[in-house]
Amino acid sequence: MSHPHPELKAAPPLPEGGLRVIALGGLGEIGRNMTVFEHAGKLLIVDCGVLFPEETQPGVDVILPDFTSIRDRLDDIVAVVLTHGHEDHIGGVPYLLRERRDIPVVGSKLTLAFLEAKLKEHGIRPRSVRVREGDRRDFGPFDCEFVAVNHSIPDSLAVAIRTGAGMVLHTGDFKMDQFPLDDRITDLRAFARLGEEGVDLFLTDSTNAEVPGFTTSERELNPAIEQVMRTAPRRVIVSSFASHVHRIQQVLDAAHQHGRKVAFVGRSMVRNMGIARDLGYLKVPSGLVVSTKELEKLPDHKIALVCTGSQGEPMAALSRMANRDHMIRIGKGDTVLLASSLIPGNENAIYRVINGLTRWGAHVVHKGNAKVHVSGHASAGELVYCYNIVKPRNVMPVHGEWRHLRANGDLAIRTGVDPDRVVIAEDGVVVDLVDGRASITGKVPAGNVYVDGMEVGGATEASLKDRLTLAEEGVVTVVAIVDADTGALAEAPDFLARGFVHDDSTFEPVIPVIEKTLATAAEEGVGDARQLEQLIARAVANWAFRTHRRKPLIIPVIIDA
Repeated sequence: MSHPHPELKAAPPLPEGGLRVIALGGLGEIGRNMTVFEHAGKLLIVDCGVLFPEETQPGVDVILPDFTSIRDRLDDIVAVVLTHGHEDHIGGVPYLLRERRDIPVVGSKLTLAFLEAKLKEHGIRPRSVRVREGDRRDFGPFDCEFVAVNHSIPDSLAVAIRTGAGMVLHTGDFKMDQFPLDDRITDLRAFARLGEEGVDLFLTDSTNAEVPGFTTSERELNPAIEQVMRTAPRRVIVSSFASHVHRIQQVLDAAHQHGRKVAFVGRSMVRNMGIARDLGYLKVPSGLVVSTKELEKLPDHKIALVCTGSQGEPMAALSRMANRDHMIRIGKGDTVLLASSLIPGNENAIYRVINGLTRWGAHVVHKGNAKVHVSGHASAGELVYCYNIVKPRNVMPVHGEWRHLRANGDLAIRTGVDPDRVVIAEDGVVVDLVDGRASITGKVPAGNVYVDGMEVGGATEASLKDRLTLAEEGVVTVVAIVDADTGALAEAPDFLARGFVHDDSTFEPVIPVIEKTLATAAEEGVGDARQLEQLIARAVANWAFRTHRRKPLIIPVIIDA
């Protein structure tokens, strides 16, 4: 397996006739998937998603891929192909289209509908190109064929990209449910046919590569969901991703079967389910869905609510219910059904919500105590199946953290792929397919781009570090009035502290430290206010650490007397 090396340099120019592949997101992380393909002077982008922030990134809304390496080549982009409609694959598109509005956006019916609704909020009308499985379209030098795959959102596609340098098959996110609710299975016949033609580079979803066996079928959740609808003494509140149409279909069917009316709660849920229903992906029995107003007239055992917030997101409906900050008051006898996964890293937030709901007397059914969730990604058994069918010449695992990518690469090797042709890359690593061989040739910048409110890229690693310092260590402002002639303190400095444990006398011992710093500065002829501020900040910081084992943010202000 060829591994990335920290000492990678900028990549050399692409050899003529070669194909360059650069992931700008989605490798070494679960989210912000974006892959750039370069051939014959043109660029094709597959997916452009966002990553959701962790607790160490306070104030950040989402994290985008870094467009630096393509910014001066925006005019060379022939299309953005979207494999499916999840946020981690389409969430970054509005920010890319802000830089060039007329890039053609290619996707299936549902994917484009979800994207267009999102773009409306940004005031952008995209140049949409609608495709479906079986279609073959040229975008510049890239000949793209679309293949049906099954995932936790309808209408997902894999894409085979034929170029002068060879064929790439990109699975997108997929699994191989043999009994999907929409009867649209992953098209292994197409995978086999492409394999016969010769797949030079296979990009495969690594999310579940560490999980042995096969991912359970979506239909196997029916009994558990049905049982909740049948036996719950009062209301049922279901929480799911706002895009998981199949899961919500099962919830609607079970509610209908047991005489419950359903209301959608939450803006994204109402919007997405409206789109899915209008396009025929969600089949809603007539009279089943009512407004939250109409629900109030019904007895509790005739009610089911469907809302977002399965990931413990602070603003989502469920966590607001747990905190008693939502119009829906959870009470004794209510049943809450969490029909979704735990995204790695969110477990604590989710358990916090479960505990909060339980405290108000709700019975919480989740994947830890009932069969109410299956993954949307292929497990090891399915991935191996694909390698054996496709027989790829080179493999590049995508969509996963390091452990997932490595596990996926190992599976490829076990099916007979030459270890030297299994490329484990990171975001920004350049992989070139030349003369039928894929290898790492360099890297491009691929940092985190933070979206903070209306500001894109304004928050930096340094400002996030300041935010964490403010959260954990507090802030101390030192206001010193300095005699312009002598450079000494004209009067005792003022200290304003927030989040730093202190009383009236806490800062007395630091006054001599400041006096000594100013005296030394005067001897050395330092009179510039900015330099003095830096000296005072350093002196106070050292004192705070020595005496209080704290590292507050120090803001020095010097006023000339």
